[in-house]
Amino acid sequence: MEITATKTFIKDNDIEWEPVAEGMKRKIMAYDKSLMMVKVEFETGGIGTVHQHPHVQISHVERGVFEVEIGGEKQILKAGDVFYVPSNVLHGAVCLESGVLIDIFSPMREDFLK
Repeated sequence: MEITATKTFIKDNDIEWEPVAEGMKRKIMAYDKSLMMVKVEFETGGIGTVHQHPHVQISHVERGVFEVEIGGEKQILKAGDVFYVPSNVLHGAVCLESGVLIDIFSPMREDFLK
């Protein structure tokens, strides 16, 4: 699969939501081979199951409240907070109050485009 960069300017309303799991949907906002930004909306009770991947991840809590687990440690994060996930570290999130995470991955998540 050839990976090409997205447009220079991206408008949120031009991107469709795609279901991820019960209580979760996402929009792939922008990417190239080295970087990807994804918006993930959670309903209260939505679970990002504990998983790991080789990508480094930084996530910004745009709105809502989340219990985030990284490497076995849990923290409650609210709008404006950020978390960092090193490569191959187990992590996940439970949405305590409906909200949105903005996830940044390096390199990009090719598996999200399949």
